Amino acid sequence: MAAAERRAFAHKINRTVAAEVRKQVSRERSGSPHSSRRSSSSLGVPLTEVVEPLDFEDVLLSRPPDAEPGPLRELVEFPADDLELLLRPRECRTTEPGIPEEGKLDAQVRAAVEMYTEDWIIAHRRYQHLSAAYSPITTETQRERQRGLSRQVFEQDASGDEKASPEDADDPRHCSGSPDDTPRSSGASGIFDLRNLAADSLLPSLLERAAPEDVDRRNEALRRQNRPRALLALYPAPDEDEAVERCSHPEPPQEHFGQRILVKCLSLKFEIEIEPIFGILALYDVREKKKISENFYFDLNSDSMKGLLRAHGTHPAISTLARSAIFSVTYPSPDIFLVIKLEKVLQQGDISECCEPYMVMKEVDTAKNKEKLEKLRLAAEQFCTRLGRYRMPFAWTAVHLANIVSSAGPPDRDPDSDGERRSTWTDRRRRGPQDRTSSGDDACSFSGFRPATLTVTNFFKQEAERLSDEDLFKFLADMRRPSSLLRRLRPVTAQLKIDISPAPENPHFCLSPELLHVKPYPDPRGRPTKEILEFPAHEVYAPHTSYRNLLFVYPHSLNFSSRQGSVRNLAVRVQYMAGEDPSQALPVIFGKSSCSEFTREAFTPVVYHNKSPEFYEEFKLRLPACVTDNHHLLFTFYHISCQPRPGTALETPVGFTWIPLLQHGRLRTGPFCLPVSVDQPPPSYSVLTPDVALPGMRWVDGHKGVFSVELTAVSSVHPQDPHLDKFFTLVHVLEEGAFPFRLKDAVLSEGTVEQELRASLAALRLASPEPLVAFSHHVLDKLVRLVVRPPIIGGQIVNLGRGAFEAMAHVVSLVHRSLEAAQDARGHCPLLAAYVHYAFRLPGTEPSLPGGAPPVTVQSTTLARGPGRPASLYLARSKSISSSNPDLAVAPGSVDDEVSRILASKGIDRSHSWVNSAYAPGGSRAVLRRAPPYCGADPRQAIDHCSSRPSSYFEGSSLAPPATQPRPTVQKLLHEELALQWVVSGSTVREAILQHAWFFFQLMVKSMTLHLLLGQRLDTPRKLRFPGRFLDDIAALVGSVGLEVITRVHKDAELAERLNASLAFFLSDLLSLTDRGFVFSLVRAHYKQVATRLLSAPNPVALLTLRMDFTRILCSHEHYVTLNLPCCPLSPPASPSPSISSTTSQSSTFSSQAPDPKVTSMFELSGPFRQQHFLAGLLLTELALALEPEAEGVSLLHKKAISAVHSLLCGHDADPRYTDATVKARVAELYLPLLSLARDTLPRLHDFAGRWAEAGRGRDPGAC
Repeated sequence: MAAAERRAFAHKINRTVAAEVRKQVSRERSGSPHSSRRSSSSLGVPLTEVVEPLDFEDVLLSRPPDAEPGPLRELVEFPADDLELLLRPRECRTTEPGIPEEGKLDAQVRAAVEMYTEDWIIAHRRYQHLSAAYSPITTETQRERQRGLSRQVFEQDASGDEKASPEDADDPRHCSGSPDDTPRSSGASGIFDLRNLAADSLLPSLLERAAPEDVDRRNEALRRQNRPRALLALYPAPDEDEAVERCSHPEPPQEHFGQRILVKCLSLKFEIEIEPIFGILALYDVREKKKISENFYFDLNSDSMKGLLRAHGTHPAISTLARSAIFSVTYPSPDIFLVIKLEKVLQQGDISECCEPYMVMKEVDTAKNKEKLEKLRLAAEQFCTRLGRYRMPFAWTAVHLANIVSSAGPPDRDPDSDGERRSTWTDRRRRGPQDRTSSGDDACSFSGFRPATLTVTNFFKQEAERLSDEDLFKFLADMRRPSSLLRRLRPVTAQLKIDISPAPENPHFCLSPELLHVKPYPDPRGRPTKEILEFPAHEVYAPHTSYRNLLFVYPHSLNFSSRQGSVRNLAVRVQYMAGEDPSQALPVIFGKSSCSEFTREAFTPVVYHNKSPEFYEEFKLRLPACVTDNHHLLFTFYHISCQPRPGTALETPVGFTWIPLLQHGRLRTGPFCLPVSVDQPPPSYSVLTPDVALPGMRWVDGHKGVFSVELTAVSSVHPQDPHLDKFFTLVHVLEEGAFPFRLKDAVLSEGTVEQELRASLAALRLASPEPLVAFSHHVLDKLVRLVVRPPIIGGQIVNLGRGAFEAMAHVVSLVHRSLEAAQDARGHCPLLAAYVHYAFRLPGTEPSLPGGAPPVTVQSTTLARGPGRPASLYLARSKSISSSNPDLAVAPGSVDDEVSRILASKGIDRSHSWVNSAYAPGGSRAVLRRAPPYCGADPRQAIDHCSSRPSSYFEGSSLAPPATQPRPTVQKLLHEELALQWVVSGSTVREAILQHAWFFFQLMVKSMTLHLLLGQRLDTPRKLRFPGRFLDDIAALVGSVGLEVITRVHKDAELAERLNASLAFFLSDLLSLTDRGFVFSLVRAHYKQVATRLLSAPNPVALLTLRMDFTRILCSHEHYVTLNLPCCPLSPPASPSPSISSTTSQSSTFSSQAPDPKVTSMFELSGPFRQQHFLAGLLLTELALALEPEAEGVSLLHKKAISAVHSLLCGHDADPRYTDATVKARVAELYLPLLSLARDTLPRLHDFAGRWAEAGRGRDPGAC
């Protein structure tokens, strides 16, 4: 009985354990562990060659997800909701959008309004955040995951202090006999006093017999107690230096701000108070000699002083009562001054006479000078009553901001306040690269200083002959000198208290430069703070994100020295006229302080008895949405009579001039020197300039320019660049079909507009960088529209695809160059990345839910797989015909005709394109279609497999444009056109594209995604989603770019690295959109290119490094496990290291000398393994080749390969999708070859045998 039981027990124990399995596997490999794997015939295909992957889609068709039990179904196929469309509402800083009212808007304004109000459209991959690219395992995340783990303290490693409690210190049973003779924390520390040691607790049931199944079950339960869920969380984080796949979504476009300063005007007090005084604040940069902000007008007068102007004032708008302002400084400098100018009501006498009482009289002498003060108050009251609407210069002073910041010092920070530091970094990142480049000098930073309250006591009187900005800059430069001439002047004594501090992140009661309420605005009755518009000292490269249409008018000087008559007290009235009738003056001029919000007219300050005055005035106007040819600025020059005389009018007009605001459709800005007419302008004068000598008119100084004025526009509607203006004008003319049209001196008809448009596309590269970047979204949208919807002129389709594509390449290059300092680690421009991610949309499409329901914009609009659609419709969409030939001007017929045409075209040559005659039948590159992806050594030959025809389809599908489209157009597919134009592009354009290939790859990917989502094509089989000719173009493109990577790696390593990463990310994105087997074939083709070049490469390590990075990016896909077909058709044993019970079921497998080859092949990098688990096979192959003893660049390749595997394992461990035990087992099967790799490579990684041999001979193993 005992023998039978013994035999039964022995029968249950499988003696073929892991050691024998490794031995058998090693025997099958026919070589020693140190033999090279590169030419191993036992693997079927050498590791240096790439196996042909399985047809992914066919495998899935043969093995539906329902064939897998339970959680494993999620590993078979991508989730049905993998792709979705998100509509994110555009963030609006103000409580109201501030766009013009609906009405008759021209095409340019309408396009601007649409762009600044439409929501962001985001093609989102729902599970992308689970990939290592977007959720990397870093040291911080590892520390966070380890926070809940209990610290493991073993008896041998525990210190004596930890093992013994204080009360047991004197107990001899817990003390070592000779602790000085034994190492600390050693298990041998108690062997000298065994009798005094405390007994260990007994182990119950130690000698009781138990079934092996029970032992296994008990051991498994014990192993699961307090076991961390994520095993790799216990290990150090992967090396971040090798994380080439790391990326993040760009920040949405936001309005640019520099470092913001809050200035509060608290009080203004003079020695005597006899009349109202008005203040103006502005920032000036002395080094750049430029005014860098608009004016801020404030009024600190008492109610009694304001009452003196009651006869001229209306009820003041609350926006004009502001006493605090927020200034923005993009380029901080130690040469910036806050200039304060004071004005008073016009009165008889020059500036010196008016300043004299303020300089002589003191407050302490009020009783002594009582009569003089009463006389001055009476005169001031009379002047206010009669001349209250006019101002005169009074005094000025300046505050050196750098002194305030340096003297105030940095603010007190709480060392534990991480939120404040984080908000500062976020704020600096949001404000753009200009702030970062200029914030290196702490002395010039205006973002972190203690608030300071200043009392300015000395003002300098204005000098009538030195009022210009040029004179002001001389004064400011002199103020910085120790021996300033201004200090010797007798000042105007006053006390102006202002508070200067860094502006808060979200101030309350704030008004935008357009006087819109900025969020949060709790109560409209509160006194507001105004945001002051910045005029940066240098170019600011930031796109427009909101509607803004402002015009600033700066009168500089007037020369009436030759004007006869009484013309001494000169004032200039400015009006914005919509016509020539006086009643057509528009209320678009912003009010100053304590007045109405907008006015129809405004006056310059008057310099007493000066026939050639200089001005420092700034007029701010809100441009109407539609500026027409009749809109103009009218300047009327008045002589103001300061003394009341019988029969003398207060205002006497002495001259007129004007500026038409439009010239050939462009807004006129810049400096002007205008002649002034003595007579009133005749009818229809507004369409002419005053430079035209109209008959019967008298002119001051013989029609010479006597009035100097400058116009500056801050507009997100008018580009103010001749090349951009011409491009937008031509595009809008084509959209509206408004022919004939006058462009400068030429009249364009339908026959000549095409030539002008092509010339305009070529001239976009000459545009100024700053307006080009500001209007980059507009330009790119228009270029995309020209590619996708070619205009129809005279009934003929005008193919502008090549010109628009080349212009797009040059625009992207210019934007990149302008924002070179702001590029991220991968060389991407954040502005262009944000355009693709948020703003780009297919022209003529509106997002909608399946079934026609409007999109939901509160959270997101998810467009996943819609209901089934007719197969004929999918076929028509996936095999869209070419319409690059202008002769194809008819829409497709019935579905049967469409199908017949597609079937008839499957084997024909489509290379009859207009793009390049070499691709025409009989040309040097004419080939048949649908060849497999080229895998040769020279991918340039793969271009020969691609015809040069733009794919398109006529409108009538679900992507039809709105009904307001005036004329029928042809709708093309952007991704098809981009791929085609890229493949057939010339050398110059191709070089520009390669420099920024990532942009065009991302644009293609988003176009493909929107094409699937908006067309409800996600139910279409992947092999039918895109036509074959487009896939051929993709194959040729990938081959061409891959060749550029290979050939440039030794010439321009940085560009090769960027191209390599861009290509890898592009193929990774394609795995979510199209036939995955096709993408795998492209990967294989690229690998063959690299392998062929490695045979002759002078430095193969560089190529191997790029290939490793390429593989790591591909393996960072969020569905990496699914892409490796973990559930099909080969299956290894259930556990790579079986327990006693699990080996029982496998004993038959390993008991013989001929194990199942299907099983053993999954433990090594065999052909079947690499074919089924394609991406895992590529990664582990790279690891195996890097671990070869004769591999070049061992340390670098070791680091890269091991880091890639480590990163993937950590990602799987932290992925919530793989928490189930059965799922984890399938994921682990992808890494079974690691066992043999580790076994074979262990002697080279860790020579443990030699270390312990040395230790056995008496040497310390730690010294080995």
